[in-house]
Amino acid sequence: MSEIAYVNGAYVPLNEAKVSILDRGFLFADGIYEVSAVLEGRLVDNASHLARLQRSVGEISLPLPEPLERIVEIQRELIARNSLENGLVYIEVTRGADAGRDFAFPKGVKPTLVMFTSVKDIVNAPAAKTGIGVITVPDIRWERRDIKSVALLAQVLAKQAAAQAGAGEAWMIEDGKVTEGGSSSAFILTQNDVLVTRENSSSILPGCTRKAVVKLAEERQLRVEERSFTVEEALEAKEAFITSASLFVQPVISIDGKAVANGKPGPMAARLREIYIDFARATGV
Repeated sequence: MSEIAYVNGAYVPLNEAKVSILDRGFLFADGIYEVSAVLEGRLVDNASHLARLQRSVGEISLPLPEPLERIVEIQRELIARNSLENGLVYIEVTRGADAGRDFAFPKGVKPTLVMFTSVKDIVNAPAAKTGIGVITVPDIRWERRDIKSVALLAQVLAKQAAAQAGAGEAWMIEDGKVTEGGSSSAFILTQNDVLVTRENSSSILPGCTRKAVVKLAEERQLRVEERSFTVEEALEAKEAFITSASLFVQPVISIDGKAVANGKPGPMAARLREIYIDFARATGV
């Protein structure tokens, strides 16, 4: 049986889901997206993701076609219709389909809302135990990376470079410092046992999982510094790891082929992953 998607008010088989070729998301990447994890049939940290969705659409003057309460209802309906136990719910909002191709915002056009689910066993992902390698690439993105735009070509190129190199992620570099991963936030643990991750600004996406991990670490009296760091500092660190909704916490064991510490996943990343999974199970809705 086909998976079910939601498109502009209708639940339809995923393989039949369609939007107009005149949709501004297709023509201009004029849209915003979000991804929430599902663990044991419940949404993880969903309020944080929807708050970021609301902020992102606000930054580009894009009205949500449905209130957040209704979006949550659709998420839950998709989880139920697809019998989703573990995976992701994707949301995309675009400025809708205009009669032509004009750069200026169209008038009287209702935004497009598309949602679908995918299966992913995040908790038992093999890379959580083995760790991943990352490569570094120049950060060639626009200056408003805090907006979760569907314009992801730079990230696609970064992730493709990582795939071709046999790496699990690409860290993007600007002015000699790590900004973030292609689809993740970057962390290191210094030799002085300080967790370091770049501070929020227009230079990075404010990661929801990153935010939760920082809070969970601080609640346990772990030292956290929100600042930029270099690749050299990462290679001298005790540990490195990444966070995102689609992988939770994942150890990084090498950067550009050079081992981080002993080249094996470290205890801090493992412990933070356990803590985050406990948090996800306890707070899922």
